[in-house]
Amino acid sequence: METLFGDTVEHQAEKPRETAHLRVLITVKAAPNPSLAYGETVCVAGVRLGALGPTGWIRLYPINFRHLPAATEQFKKYDIVTVECTPAGEARFESWRPNMSTLHVESSLPAWRRRQELLDPIIDDSMCCLRRNAAADATARSLALVRPAEILGFRLEHHPGWSKDEQSKIDGYVNQLGFEVFEEVQDKTPLEAPRFRGFYRWRCADPECGTHEQSIIDWEFVALQQHLHDRSDADAQAAIRTRFFEEMCAPDRQVAFYVGNQAKRPQTFSILGVYYPKKGS
Repeated sequence: METLFGDTVEHQAEKPRETAHLRVLITVKAAPNPSLAYGETVCVAGVRLGALGPTGWIRLYPINFRHLPAATEQFKKYDIVTVECTPAGEARFESWRPNMSTLHVESSLPAWRRRQELLDPIIDDSMCCLRRNAAADATARSLALVRPAEILGFRLEHHPGWSKDEQSKIDGYVNQLGFEVFEEVQDKTPLEAPRFRGFYRWRCADPECGTHEQSIIDWEFVALQQHLHDRSDADAQAAIRTRFFEEMCAPDRQVAFYVGNQAKRPQTFSILGVYYPKKGS
């Protein structure tokens, strides 16, 4: 796929093996997940940048935001960072383990024009194709930015709580004996499940698309719920719907979804975040 800058963005033919110092445009942070070792971990996704523009997608995992190294700069969406990474020991080519002590924030891209210059040329239009490829080959592309042909709906439901396996990880972390005599005492507050789960229902441009309904695992989706903790269910749901559907997916927005799959179920993709520049911006 040709970008604005003449680079070709292609899926790698072979997974790298060596540690590399990478330059990355951060595009999404997924909601925290339970972890036995860290209490919670976060997946961050973005676009690798070469001298002339994007060269491919990247997943940085695991990141323990609660206990980042003191020397690490805080970073946010649409920051360009440099970080030393090692290829992760899994099938997905985009997955790298970052050395967070090496992360440096280089710059931040303001909304929306400069972001669009990098991202618009690498937007896909077929979620169906991504799913078919991932179902056939676990090493197929696992991250993308996909423009829907039509957004059909948005719904919320109560979160059922952590699964037995997830709760076991949380309990194991919280109950670990602490020997922090020479180290900073770690915060072991249990990770709470969000109040709601959200789903977009949409259709991609594939002629055979039978619609997609995908869960939202965006950090911002969970953070908004935390901000609304003192609201009734009805009020909180109305506020979430206003933000994630009526505003982000408004008719004057050029919507695309950041999507990523699961390592154990490659054909299952979730929505990591929403890309929503205004039309004509």
